Amino acid sequence: MSTLNKGIEKVEVTLKWDPSPIGTPDNDLDIVAATYTADAPHGEPAYLVHFDSRSPDGTITLNRDSRTGQGFGFDEIMTLELDRLAETYIRVIVGVAIQQGEGRKVFGDIANTAVRIREGYTDLVEHDFTEIAGATAATVAEFTRDEAGQWRIHPALRGFDTDPNAFTSEMGR
Repeated sequence: MSTLNKGIEKVEVTLKWDPSPIGTPDNDLDIVAATYTADAPHGEPAYLVHFDSRSPDGTITLNRDSRTGQGFGFDEIMTLELDRLAETYIRVIVGVAIQQGEGRKVFGDIANTAVRIREGYTDLVEHDFTEIAGATAATVAEFTRDEAGQWRIHPALRGFDTDPNAFTSEMGR
């Protein structure tokens, strides 16, 4: 658990949405994490974690990937063990992208979308995407390492109108 002095150590990002109506293409939303180094904190990500993957060092893992939103509650889950990230990494951006395979969809087209970021049992961030209903992707939080080496969270709801591949290049700039 974080305190005022300790910083954030390990968080869980969870995403939920309702399945699409019967007879329509599935709604597929994905959590994406982009990790940046001190050499390029706003450049290209050192690596991405998304679509049923994990970071090379195992500190960021997509534990559950839903392609339909079916289930109860939060269906997609990513764990970020920030306290285990190598010191070369100073910034992690977390976002959500809507897959666009069956035509353009925005957050306003998908019922009951929500993202939650927690450390232990403490909710740090919650968004329902209503503020950016016309976006196809969004950043939801930025984690940065401070001068003492501790991780801090900055809620960062920012909508994008782009496909998931372009979003991964743009999300941290």
